[in-house]
Formats: sequence, structure tokens, C-alpha cells
Amino acid sequence: MIAGPVATRTLALLGADVLRLDPPRLPEADDAHADTGFGKRSARLDLAGSADRAVFEGLLATADVVVTAYRPGALDAYGLAPDALFARRPGLVVAELNAWGWSGPWSGRRGFDSLVQAGCGIAATEAGADGRPGALPAQALDHGTGYLIAAGVLRSLTEQRTGRPGGRHLRYSLAGTASWLLHGIAPTADPHVLPNSEPYDPARWLTETDTPYGRLRHALPPVGYAGAPADWTRPPGRWGTDAPRWR
Repeated sequence: MIAGPVATRTLALLGADVLRLDPPRLPEADDAHADTGFGKRSARLDLAGSADRAVFEGLLATADVVVTAYRPGALDAYGLAPDALFARRPGLVVAELNAWGWSGPWSGRRGFDSLVQAGCGIAATEAGADGRPGALPAQALDHGTGYLIAAGVLRSLTEQRTGRPGGRHLRYSLAGTASWLLHGIAPTADPHVLPNSEPYDPARWLTETDTPYGRLRHALPPVGYAGAPADWTRPPGRWGTDAPRWR
């Protein structure tokens, strides 16, 4: 819902031509798309239909990266299992994401950030004084995993271009990110209090952009190296309204 779009939004920021593809009959929340659609284009294809399937295969024939965020095996019937993708395009980078990981009794379940926070113990770690389960102040598993995916894709593309050609199969899960965060948590006197007493002001991290959804106030890109792009080159367009083709 968020992690995959955050990954591809980050890749778009860094120069990738990103085309999001969705089935035509599944709705998308305007708020979610407006947040994660910066820098990308968005089209709708029905992979069960022969005409749209032909369009998809044409896109795949020249793609460098495919990012998916479904349960293991959910896309296999559409020929989108990693092995099937590599058979058609051996040098592809395939990044797969799911909620609960790739083995164990929950691997085939649907899930999203808040459910994984509860299932992995973060809700207990964030519990208040009364013992009621809590939550992180942001969808940290989604966003953290999204940036990990983007980093993995960038590393894979770099390796391909510096002497290690061939396809790459990358796997990520929200539960994996949750485990990483939990093992890195150090106890504090009160985890809900910031180290200093000054109120947090996010203004310097925010900007405003005119979009088809109206004027949006949103966070600036998180990357900060010398020469990094200061913002995305395009605002989010209306969901599913772009032509299904590469630029």
C-alpha cells in the first residue's frame, strides 16, 4: 500500500522513468496516490485481457526493474513470478515485497504496516502506562522498507554496470523491517519524549506543490547528498490516467 510506492517514488526522484500499473477495477485512495505519486506516471492495465497483456509485455521487454507488493504467489497466474520474468528478460531486477516474510505459517497472509506492528510486538513496546497497545508515530515499516527497496535496486543496477551483469531477485517484508527495528531499540526512560524539550517544528522539511489534486503541502525528498535533487521533477498526476508507455 505504501512501501512499494515509496520505493518507486524514491527511484523516480533519482532519475528513473517509473510507470505504476494497476488493474482497472481496483480503486485507489486519492490521498495515498497524491502522497506517493510524485515523479511517477500511473496507468491501468487488465493483464487478463489479451490487448492489455500485449501492452504489458511490450513494456517488460525494455524494463530494467519490476517492483511488486503482493503476497507470495499472488501474481504467478499472470506470468509475473520471478522465474517467469527472468525467462523473458534475464537481466531484470525484480524486487518483491510482502507483509509477513517468505516462510512460516503467516507468509501467505495479507497485511499492512499497522497489523505487522501488532503482530511483531511493536504495539506492546509502544504501550502506554495503562498497558494498552500503542503504535509508532508514523508508518515506519512502510517507509523504512520502501527506502530499503530503493537502496537495493540502486545497488543492483550499480553492480550490473560495474562488472556483475545478470538479473537480481530482491525480497523484502514489513515483518523483516520490524524485526530489524526491534533488535535495534535501546530502552529509554520514556520512549515517547524527545531528547530535548523544544517543540518539534517540521516547517523546514516541508514545501508546497500545485498538482491535479490541488495545492499539496508535502515533505521534501529525504536524500541529502551533495548534488542531490531538491524536489521531484513532476507532481503526482491523477491515478491511472497516463498512457502505458515509457518516456
